[in-house]
Amino acid sequence: MKFGKLSDLSNVDFTFPEDLVENQKLFDNISQNSDASRIFIGTTGWYNKEWLGTYYPKKTSTNSYLVAYSKQLNSIELNTTHYRIPTIENIKSWSDKVDKSFRFCPKITQSISHRGLLIDKINLLNNFYKSIQELGDSLGICFLQLPESYGSDKKGDLKHFLIHTPSHIPLALEFREKSWFSNRKEFLDLFQLLESFKITPVISDVAGRRDVLHLRLSTNKLIVRFVGNNLHPTDYYRLDQWIPRLKKWFEFGLKEVYFFFHQPNINNVPIIINYFVKQVNNTEGLPRLKEMTINNSENTQLELF
Repeated sequence: MKFGKLSDLSNVDFTFPEDLVENQKLFDNISQNSDASRIFIGTTGWYNKEWLGTYYPKKTSTNSYLVAYSKQLNSIELNTTHYRIPTIENIKSWSDKVDKSFRFCPKITQSISHRGLLIDKINLLNNFYKSIQELGDSLGICFLQLPESYGSDKKGDLKHFLIHTPSHIPLALEFREKSWFSNRKEFLDLFQLLESFKITPVISDVAGRRDVLHLRLSTNKLIVRFVGNNLHPTDYYRLDQWIPRLKKWFEFGLKEVYFFFHQPNINNVPIIINYFVKQVNNTEGLPRLKEMTINNSENTQLELF
C-alpha cells in the first residue's frame, strides 16, 4: 500500500485524536441488539508463499492456500476483486473453502471506484453485487475505496450514487482526498450522509496521512486498514492506542470490527497481528481472538473442519 507511505517517521505525531462527541450521539440513536460483538482480523491475500513451512504446512498446494489462511485468520481484505469482477464460480469456490465463521471483505472493482463519476456505475455495481452475494453468510462488508482525486466537490455525485445503490449488500466507503477532512462542515455533512444511508466508514491508520485516521463512526460496524512500517516501534505504539478506543466503542454499542494489517514485508504481518491479538485478549470487554500459530508439518491435505 503506497498511499501515505513515508520513509522517515521522525516528524510524525502518532498520538490518537480525542474521541468525537458524534460517536456517542450515533449510538444513542441506534437500536441495540443482542448479537455478540466480534473482531475480524486479516490481511490482503492468501497467496503467501512466504508462509509455507511456517503459517502454512510446507507442501500446501496453491489450491489450498485459502484453506490454510482461514485456519490462521478469520477475515480477508479481498483485493483481487478490485481488479476484476469475479465469476460466480470463483466466488463459490472461495466460500466452499472456509468455515461459517470466516468473512470476506471484497474491495469493489476499480472500474467503478476510479473511472469517472459513481452515478454512471450503478449497472456495473449491480453486476458486481450479483457475483459477490454468492458468498452468502461468508460476506462481511464490501468496501469502495475512492481515489485521491474524488473530493468533496463530488458530494452531489456521491449522494445520487448512494440513493441508487442496492441496500441488500453491506457497504463501506474509504475517502482519501483531503477536502473531506480539512473542512469541518464538509466532514460533518459527509458523515450525516453516511449515517442516513447506513454506510460503514473505512478508517486508515497510515503514517503519511494522519487526517484519514478520522475516528468517526457512522454505523455499528467498522473497517480499519492498519499500515505498518516493518515492525517499527511506532507500529506497536499505534496499536496500543487502538485497544482502549475499541473497548470504548464496543461499550457504546459497536458490533463488528474488521481490522486489516498491511506491512511491506508479509512475514511481519503475523508478528504484528499476534501482538494485537494479545493486547485484545488481555483487555476485559473485548471479543476474544486466536493467535496465528506455526504449522511446519509436511501435511498436504488440509481438512476444512
